[in-house]
Amino acid sequence: MTLPTDPDQGTERTTTEMMVGQRLRKLRVSKGLSLRSLADLSGLNINTLSLVENAKTSTSVGTLQQLAAALSVPLSALFVEETVEKQVVFTPAHPQPTTEFHHTQMVYLAQNLSRKTIQPYLVTLKAGMGSGNNMIVHTGHEFVYCIEGQVQFTIDNEVYQLKAGDSLIFEAHLPHTWENNQPALARLLMILAPADAAEEAGSRHVSLEK
Repeated sequence: MTLPTDPDQGTERTTTEMMVGQRLRKLRVSKGLSLRSLADLSGLNINTLSLVENAKTSTSVGTLQQLAAALSVPLSALFVEETVEKQVVFTPAHPQPTTEFHHTQMVYLAQNLSRKTIQPYLVTLKAGMGSGNNMIVHTGHEFVYCIEGQVQFTIDNEVYQLKAGDSLIFEAHLPHTWENNQPALARLLMILAPADAAEEAGSRHVSLEK
């Protein structure tokens, strides 16, 4: 299937690749890791890591999640430069901090949040796009709500076809991938909750008093 071409897409993709490469190298060096050490931690080929750092290749969101887990940083750290951290974050509809990865658009909805125990993303997938071929494994839980279109999730060898209005929540240590296997655009709300989330706060938002 041939995807529609965008005259600005090549430039945007190159900019994203350069940004990710620079961020990856900075994070790796800050943690005192060699390329070989990061390859061992992430399970990725050292040549692949070198290509990513030098903006010589596109990479999938799944690969970025593997790198983030290996570096013990949130996924957003690979494409958002952290500034002053906040306790309350307001993200207006326009403009949003948007990043494109190989026909997958991700908007991080908690930029500069002081704690990373919750990591919300708005994900837009063109036809045939998804997390990549490699199974993703990380700590904590993952919540997904399908806003538009359809997305197929494979979790621990079980297949779930999400349509608009459907949701999933699962333990993120279970190997998983996701893909828009339909011809139409798909949009997801994806919330990652790392394992160090210390408190169940949902019940505090519901009053039991009549």
